[in-house]
Amino acid sequence: MSRSSKAVVSFIVGAAVGVAVGYFLNSDKKDELVDKLKYQADKMKEKFRAKKQQYEDAIENELT
Repeated sequence: MSRSSKAVVSFIVGAAVGVAVGYFLNSDKKDELVDKLKYQADKMKEKFRAKKQQYEDAIENELT
């Protein structure tokens, strides 16, 4: 595939993704997506905090 062909394909794919994201963000499902993303982020934060505490406790036990 030549460089110009790759550039054209990349442009078309980028434009398609941009249109899809723009359409989705202007639809009613935007709020639903944002809520789901916030929920997942909160779950990940809580898992991280639990693992952090677990490692801190393990290190503390090793040092005593």
